[in-house]
Amino acid sequence: MRKMDLRPVFAFMTVFLAVFPLMSLAQTEAPEAGAWAETPSLAGEFKSAYVMDAETGVTLVATQADVRRQPASMLKMMTELIVLEHIADGDMTLAEEVKVSAKASRMGGSQVYLKHGEVFTVEELLKALAIHSANDAAVALAEHLAGSTDAFVDLMNMRAVELGMRDTDFHSVHGLPAGRGQKPDMTTARDLARLGQEIVKHPMALEWASTKTAPFRGGKFTLYNPNKLVGNYRGLDGIKTGYTGGAGFCVTASATQKGKRLISVVMGCPTDRARATETTRLLTYGFNAYTQVTVIKQPGEVLPDPVKIKDGKVKTAQVAYGESLTVSVPRGQEDALTVELMLPEAVQAPQTLGTEVGRAVVKLDGRSLGSVPVILAEEVVKGSWWDRLLN
Repeated sequence: MRKMDLRPVFAFMTVFLAVFPLMSLAQTEAPEAGAWAETPSLAGEFKSAYVMDAETGVTLVATQADVRRQPASMLKMMTELIVLEHIADGDMTLAEEVKVSAKASRMGGSQVYLKHGEVFTVEELLKALAIHSANDAAVALAEHLAGSTDAFVDLMNMRAVELGMRDTDFHSVHGLPAGRGQKPDMTTARDLARLGQEIVKHPMALEWASTKTAPFRGGKFTLYNPNKLVGNYRGLDGIKTGYTGGAGFCVTASATQKGKRLISVVMGCPTDRARATETTRLLTYGFNAYTQVTVIKQPGEVLPDPVKIKDGKVKTAQVAYGESLTVSVPRGQEDALTVELMLPEAVQAPQTLGTEVGRAVVKLDGRSLGSVPVILAEEVVKGSWWDRLLN
């Protein structure tokens, strides 16, 4: 593997963006391993906040991000994720029928008033869960998939471990306050962002999360999305709000602008309005903390070093980038970009012009931001026995 230092190329791009005066930057939290240097902690009307790049997992904002708090209905992202993953694996279908249990029909809080014995499809209940945050739909789906809510909670915690949600403990499928003898659901803003990063991989989840209203029960009931940011913030398409007295007003949000998706989490806001306002500010800060850098201007750009050729008429051959590449980089980090060439020790002859022989990976702090193929810039002819002897 070879590395090309791009610092001279991007030295002129080191001017840092001046951010909103309302947002107080204080380096109160040490960044996690592999994070960008000096991840800011921003003050606001929240107890915890976190913003990440959905593609790379890069942290942009972390304020009390690892303090365990109750997630309220944001927990339903995990309920939804597990069902969607079982559908993707072929274990369930959207058209599959679910019979409502007595337990599901007795759920309080946000609900679609399911009745004991009623039958709905998995898709109908998923919409009620994702759009309306229906607690009864969450229970019905959990019981149908796992046999009981306790068994489903086990699946939730197993998946949390797999996703690296190291500070999360689930005890319910809906996020309601714990009853007598029960333990509360606990997680962190960082863990919820990781969960959000996973669920946005499912197009249906984003479709439902960005839906303001939808019919239910044959149009006799209307599902309402409690996320006031839907339709009011450019590029926003989810994901899940939450509220209880203990949790405060919370939301895990997702938005895409200029091809860049960010995940934002706020926990413990005092009002619904503060929840929306703070999320808007965090996402706007996150998007403006990036700049687009063209690392490879055009395909066909020849690399300075050739590759070795085995059994060829020549010892080496020129290689080039197969595509152009522009990456999003946190402002102030442009000069730290490197290109790592993933090439074999030697390329076996014969090969045609344009054959892909490796990859060029653009990295920042060891994290991959994108890659392009490395191709042969000339035809490689198989050598005669004399050529092979000399080479």
